[in-house]
Amino acid sequence: MVIALGRRVESYEEPIYSLVRVIVGLLFMQHGAQKLFGLFGGVDGSGATASLVSLYGVAGIIEFFGGFLIAVGLLTRLIALIATGEMIAAQLIAHFPEGIIPIQNGGELSLLYLAVFLLLIVYGNGYYSLQHRVFGQEHI
Repeated sequence: MVIALGRRVESYEEPIYSLVRVIVGLLFMQHGAQKLFGLFGGVDGSGATASLVSLYGVAGIIEFFGGFLIAVGLLTRLIALIATGEMIAAQLIAHFPEGIIPIQNGGELSLLYLAVFLLLIVYGNGYYSLQHRVFGQEHI
């Protein structure tokens, strides 16, 4: 039964992978929209935006535009690599000073993003991506 389930799930590998890539990209975009445009409560819950020349501003640019590129499937590996670096920086700058345990220092979300970005680096754009559909390139 387990083998049959595995075969059935494997037949949906590409669509499921692409769905995860799109969801992660759109969620990541929301974090950038908070910082850049003050949406969803903004940087501090008051609707404030970040200065583009601040760490928050740079993070917002990576998150918003990088999230978009990941969602549509363009330059996924490169963007995921950059975003992985951002998540490591978030851990070191914002979360580790509050403690080493992620659930206590508020860093569990950035660690989850980091884990998914590592997968995106390995698997790339996937079959259902703009890069594959327009340029015929699946794994760049």
